[in-house]
Amino acid sequence: MADQQIGQLLDSLGVTVDLDDGDMPVDAHVLLKVVKADGSVALVKGASESLDWITALGMLTAALNIENGGYINALDEE
Repeated sequence: MADQQIGQLLDSLGVTVDLDDGDMPVDAHVLLKVVKADGSVALVKGASESLDWITALGMLTAALNIENGGYINALDEE
């Protein structure tokens, strides 16, 4: 299986993100659920070229906290 760029795929899946004017995304870590030709299901991940392992681990940990409701944006509390 060859690596593929997935920008258009993410667009076709309707993936969106809430960014403010002036925000500059610098890294991405993508997790995809894939149904294979034989009907089996797999998870695959992709990352931006500059993403290092420690930042990837931090992003995954933060995503778990956000999904589990444990993240509070300090700016929202003001």
